Amino acid sequence: MKKAPSPLVQAPSTPAAAPASSREPLAGFQYARSQFEELVDMALSHAKQLGAADAAAEVSEGAGLSVSVRKGELENVERNRDKSLGVTVYLGRKRGNASTSDFSPAAVRQTVQAAYDIARFTAEDPVAGLPDPEDVADTYNDLDLFHPWAITSEQAMHIALACEAAAFATSRKINNSEGAGVSAQQSHFFTAHMRGGERGKPGIFSGGYASSRHSLSVAPIAGKGANMQRDYWYSSQRAPQDLATPEAVGRYAAERTLARLNGRKIATTECPVLFESPLAAGLLGAYVQATSGGALYRKTTFLNESLGKRVLAKHIDIVEEPHLINGKGSAPFDDEGVRTARRKVLSAGKVQGYFLSTYSARKLGMRTTGNAGGSHNLTLTSRLTQPGDDLRAMLKKLGRGLFVTELMGQGVNYVTGDYSRGASGYWVENGEIAYPVQEITIAGNLKDMLLGIEAVGSDAYNYGAKTVGSMLINRMKVAGS
Repeated sequence: MKKAPSPLVQAPSTPAAAPASSREPLAGFQYARSQFEELVDMALSHAKQLGAADAAAEVSEGAGLSVSVRKGELENVERNRDKSLGVTVYLGRKRGNASTSDFSPAAVRQTVQAAYDIARFTAEDPVAGLPDPEDVADTYNDLDLFHPWAITSEQAMHIALACEAAAFATSRKINNSEGAGVSAQQSHFFTAHMRGGERGKPGIFSGGYASSRHSLSVAPIAGKGANMQRDYWYSSQRAPQDLATPEAVGRYAAERTLARLNGRKIATTECPVLFESPLAAGLLGAYVQATSGGALYRKTTFLNESLGKRVLAKHIDIVEEPHLINGKGSAPFDDEGVRTARRKVLSAGKVQGYFLSTYSARKLGMRTTGNAGGSHNLTLTSRLTQPGDDLRAMLKKLGRGLFVTELMGQGVNYVTGDYSRGASGYWVENGEIAYPVQEITIAGNLKDMLLGIEAVGSDAYNYGAKTVGSMLINRMKVAGS
């Protein structure tokens, strides 16, 4: 049997960052930090006048450009600019929240009044309130998260066209495209608390910063009719100079698409399953959701009361590092102004800590972990991983089974842990890809899957705020023909 084209081409790497040029720290925005501080001060002052002792206000602005092309022609140019002021008022243990996009003094006062009125008529919640003073980030470091991209729509179009052209140039079998796109986004915010009618003192939070996120993507198509296949690739970074080249992204996306041609179904079976690293990041995300405060205090998770218990294979560790310079998931403080810190989330498969906000921590009788708004730069590693355990080595470890490169649907029940997703990928025999497979479903239970992690590859991939290599699960059900 002739082997299918291999998808094991190395994903395009990102070039080394160029030295940052001198620039205004808030380039591309309409509002300055000082204006944000004035708006927050106005909101909190009015809350105090109404009789609120505790309150919080946040003002933010976002701006960006998105350009898409398809089959060599410009398809869409979109510029976005949005702004928001949010106010939270506490009347004892009653809480009210309101927001507006109108920054006029009258609108600010009306928004504060609305939050105040909501709090007046809301039932008391014994755990509502600002974060405890000892948890507040009184000081914080600059994590180098803001790298604006002064790109015009014409320049973005040419980059997207070059990316798509590189995909078409890879093979004549690439005969169509879902398009290529470039996005340049940036935002900044400032937030402050009022506690006991006071502001600007230790234990009473105020702060904010600017950040950016840019991306380049393409989705080429190969084949015709029933044998038509598509795949995609992208590059996403905070700094534009860190993006992979459009040629590398286009070529790699095309190679992934070509490798999927002549896919077939397989007979229903049980076998080991190797998740490609971006999909393994999804399994890490499932673990985060299952150990997050909201699911825990509502008891809607299969990992309820798992602190100190082994829930992953004993060779697995998970570390959270919020203060990585230029990290995609970096944050000096969480959405409540609580300081963030490096910590071991899981050690030797045992849960060392949950993902808690102030509210969920109080509901559980615990202390916030600084995760209001989500996790920060998680890295999952295996103590068994060797430097040479790249994707080819992981296929050797798989031996005979399924290598999954795409998942479809949302078939995860976090209450029971039941897992069922549509999938496509490659059947592997003797550690080598034999042929692509499609129209299959993989199923199992996340409890068993997490405990059944046999190996994690050295092919670590950063997917948003999560970094993990390809992941080998010992056994899953595969439903085919």
